[in-house]
Amino acid sequence: MCGIFAYINHLVPRKRREVLEFIINGLKRMEYRGYDSAGLAVDSGVNQITIVKLPGKVKVLESAVMANEKLYDDFVYDVHVGIGHTRWATHGAPSAVNSHPHRSDVGNEFVVVHNGIITNYKYLKQYLTEHGFQFESETDTETIPKLIKHVYDRHPELSFRELVEQAIPQIEGAFALAIKSSHFPGECVATRRGSPLLVGIKSATHLTTDYIPVIYSADIKQSPPAQKKRNGLVNNSGTSLVNGDGDGRDSLTEFKPLNDRAEVEYFFASDASAIIEHTNRVLYLEDDDVAYVTCEGGESLRAWLELLFLRDGGLHERTRD
Repeated sequence: MCGIFAYINHLVPRKRREVLEFIINGLKRMEYRGYDSAGLAVDSGVNQITIVKLPGKVKVLESAVMANEKLYDDFVYDVHVGIGHTRWATHGAPSAVNSHPHRSDVGNEFVVVHNGIITNYKYLKQYLTEHGFQFESETDTETIPKLIKHVYDRHPELSFRELVEQAIPQIEGAFALAIKSSHFPGECVATRRGSPLLVGIKSATHLTTDYIPVIYSADIKQSPPAQKKRNGLVNNSGTSLVNGDGDGRDSLTEFKPLNDRAEVEYFFASDASAIIEHTNRVLYLEDDDVAYVTCEGGESLRAWLELLFLRDGGLHERTRD
């Protein structure tokens, strides 16, 4: 069973070696789930992402990271996103290239870790290949970052969250995802459908809300699988993906520190055991939730976590665990 771990620090200065150690220790705490390879992705320069992934135990990954003096160093980030993964092979044998994170292109513009199985990956792979994308692994996961980049190339004006919202309806199967991008430094998007994923928040200051009101839309019904269209993909509302039509949002909740320059850390994980040493403020995401960590720039710098809920039913309030 695969394991996801992501760590985002905002105005909490962390050396790059500390970020790497957080990710590696988070992966170690999920080793009991079973896996055959491990990998991670962190920033390595301005708008640059470095991926390290190998078959074998997390200890093998740890040794490779610690041996990389250009990566395992004391460079300090005030804001940073790092993601990690342990893989249990389903599509493709255990190998470095089949391990996660997977990337959109050689420039690592979009990087994804994924739990689950994408059942329509063959169609997505064919579609993306026809649009100029080259695949390097045997996995179903690689279609995801390439699909997001496909949307980005056509709609660079969209936010990171909006790009993911446009791509996710095209994916069939079960998944939990954590995504980072060189185009959106300091931001992370996570979502799930059928695979577990939780978010933890660590902050010394109060948040704008201590519970999560979830408004269920009676008008939104279970969407059918993504349809095929000769000239491109269409989303579940029947509008064209490449046109960027359709919002698809139901309810949005934001966690904002009251202090504009508040120190806050966010964690995404497949299992609470991976983050319990850091925080006990945990929310378990439900199917089709989208969690988006972003920050405001300018004179004030504020990080917040947006939680987007896509549900059926009536009004409901879900308390934070």
